[in-house]
Amino acid sequence: MLNIYCELCDQDGGDVIFRNKYLRIVLVDDADYPGFCRVIWNAHIKEMTDLAPTERSMLMKTVCVVESVIREIMQPEKINLASLGNMVPHLHWHIIPRYADDAQFPAPIWAAAKREPKLDVMTARQSLLPILRKAMAQRLNLSV
Repeated sequence: MLNIYCELCDQDGGDVIFRNKYLRIVLVDDADYPGFCRVIWNAHIKEMTDLAPTERSMLMKTVCVVESVIREIMQPEKINLASLGNMVPHLHWHIIPRYADDAQFPAPIWAAAKREPKLDVMTARQSLLPILRKAMAQRLNLSV
């Protein structure tokens, strides 16, 4: 059997905000997208349908809680949800706050930049991260 390295099995994938035996929520260190989080299934699973129905439900409930907290604290124009896994075939969801003034909006964050975000705006968004972490931890401890 071919042994393939999986970065989400070997690393947290970001700054862990919450972890239980099934999944973890991490804050991604991305200066262009403050508040970008991932919900990562702990076990090496490739697809949503590899999970039992109750596990899928728990995972999606968690994604929705994370989205809700990001919307409340970060006040984005839009939330992007993505579960790609082409490069890292380990089940995880990206929850990305988007703003009309972000570098790529309205294109995906992986597209070429269209503008340079204003430093004062980015600094203000970065300053919300401790509040986001605290709100996320409180909500997740009550919800999951």
